[in-house]
Amino acid sequence: MRWVITGASGMLGHDLMERVQRGGHEVIGLDLPEIDITDAASVAAAIESADVIANVAAYTAVDAAEENENVAFMVNAVGPQILARHAKKIGARLIHISTDYVFGGEDSEPYAEDGVIAPKGAYGRTKAAGEWAVRANTDDYLIVRTAWLYGKNGKSFPATMKALSETHERLSVVTDEVGQPTWTVDLADLLVRLVEANAPSGTYHGTSSGQTNWWGFTRLIMETIGKDPAIVDETTAAAFQRPAPRPHYSVLSHKALEDIGVEPIGAWDDRWRAAKPVMFD
Repeated sequence: MRWVITGASGMLGHDLMERVQRGGHEVIGLDLPEIDITDAASVAAAIESADVIANVAAYTAVDAAEENENVAFMVNAVGPQILARHAKKIGARLIHISTDYVFGGEDSEPYAEDGVIAPKGAYGRTKAAGEWAVRANTDDYLIVRTAWLYGKNGKSFPATMKALSETHERLSVVTDEVGQPTWTVDLADLLVRLVEANAPSGTYHGTSSGQTNWWGFTRLIMETIGKDPAIVDETTAAAFQRPAPRPHYSVLSHKALEDIGVEPIGAWDDRWRAAKPVMFD
């Protein structure tokens, strides 16, 4: 099977390239300047044939998107539209990565794959538009929403907390944002498993199982790097003035995976313990 990955130089792109290769598939990784997903001619020239096009490129600067929504829209919505049309033309399956930010973030039960979307900020709006663009322009797609991603090959929350713990005696971390910390290695594995299972076209959630808040995640990070978790103080999101609103509740259901017999990613805390040696050792 021949894969083409757009956004291959990013955190998820690195791990997806490795996982696809390990699975015995042919893979080509593309990123700027080899391809500009917002330019139809660039996409057509760069991707002549493929069985799977995995779009992991995105404008993910959540705060900056508030002032640059037009730029974010081009990458997060127009790009997926162009890729979806091209995938349909060449007979490829399109994988598109989306986000928990398409939801309102105020619920208390895991968001269903077919739940009502209600993004509160520019980033979420542009990613929601990207989902609609994919659905409207190809029939052979896998939209996979994820959240709280961390990995070795990019900026990540665990790396930031580890660095801060080396220069600060105490850390203040929010308790009123709840979600599912997800390792990019695990998400990459899920994407390949979905394709290999010939999953029906649709929307799936690619996050770890269970839930925690940023405070709880930070305490586990401290524990696993040999520091006292008691250095992590509780605070709330109100203590941080940020341009873009953050979801208070980002837990995603995995029912669509379970319904087709594809195993969801394991528990967030177990997966962090597996990730930590790769991230830091």
